[in-house]
Amino acid sequence: MSTTSRAAVVESKDGPFEFRDIEVEDPRPDEVLIRLVATGICATDAHVRAQRIATPLPAVLGHEGAGVVERVGTAVTAVEPGDHVVLSYHSCGQCKPCMSSHAAYCERVWAANFAGARLDGSNGLHVDQGIAPHGHFFGQSSFSTYALANQRNTIKVPSDLPLEVMAPLGCGFQTGAGAVLKALAVPVGASFAVFGVGAVGMAAVMAAQVAGASTIVAVDVDAGRLKLARELGATHIINPGQVDDLTGALRAIEKRGLEYVLDTSGRKENLDAGIGALAPQGRFGFVAFHEGGGAMVDAGRLSVGQSLQGIIQGDAVSSLLINELAQLYRTGRFPIDRLLSFYDFADINTAFADTGSGRVTKAVLRFTSPA
Repeated sequence: MSTTSRAAVVESKDGPFEFRDIEVEDPRPDEVLIRLVATGICATDAHVRAQRIATPLPAVLGHEGAGVVERVGTAVTAVEPGDHVVLSYHSCGQCKPCMSSHAAYCERVWAANFAGARLDGSNGLHVDQGIAPHGHFFGQSSFSTYALANQRNTIKVPSDLPLEVMAPLGCGFQTGAGAVLKALAVPVGASFAVFGVGAVGMAAVMAAQVAGASTIVAVDVDAGRLKLARELGATHIINPGQVDDLTGALRAIEKRGLEYVLDTSGRKENLDAGIGALAPQGRFGFVAFHEGGGAMVDAGRLSVGQSLQGIIQGDAVSSLLINELAQLYRTGRFPIDRLLSFYDFADINTAFADTGSGRVTKAVLRFTSPA
């Protein structure tokens, strides 16, 4: 038995999303079939579409899905049909990082999230004619009306919270908030700066306020986003295009330097400025630097106990952090709804164009009326 689903498929590098009818297999013992209500659009989807990340095409992308459980495999115990769920990153569950609550650094992270197949190499998506698109992107492929996920990356959330708002918690918002609350563990009274206040950076700003940081600096070239960052908790804002010396501008705020810095931009000049602004024993976390991007630092600049830390998915245990953030949203302390722009699923190409141009901070596709 299978389920017919309408999917947005990337057929070739930089190509448009094209809608195709596909068949989704019934869940295996450890899998869950979800009827999608909404899914966020993330930069990683765009990177794969452009083949900066070599997931095989054609493919059904999407990795910030949220919906309602339709069917579950025989071994699934955490969710049942009718539950509201958010889908997050996938992991093997058996390696040392997974077994020590650091599944974001799973030893099979590529195969689990980017290979376009299950961990055993099979594909649960089929078509009557032509080439079946690769599925299981981040263990979900949520640019589809139905998604086949694993029980490990299917997170039950409260049914009274809107799924269209919960969806981006599965990746972007989890990454920014987790970087602050989990990976860097910013403490009460600390000084913190974030380079780039798109979706991930805005989540970091809000999380720093939740953590009780006394100084929260948002750095970005977009005046509108800086204004919103101020409203969401930033105590200081800096537009690098309006200062001659970014390091100096940061140190003018905290003379001894910043205790925690997070880069979400992937811009090598921000690495230089951030290291220059670090306090003794300061920590610099990054989520967007890639090999070959030219972001390098002289180790001697870290000689006073400073450190660099690469961060994936906020080092979050998704089942815990996503529900923590959901409860913070409920109480008004993590107002992610202020960052969202909604599009019908049919308008996915427009949503990607608006995201790429910076017109919107976080685009969310709706499959049905708001839930």
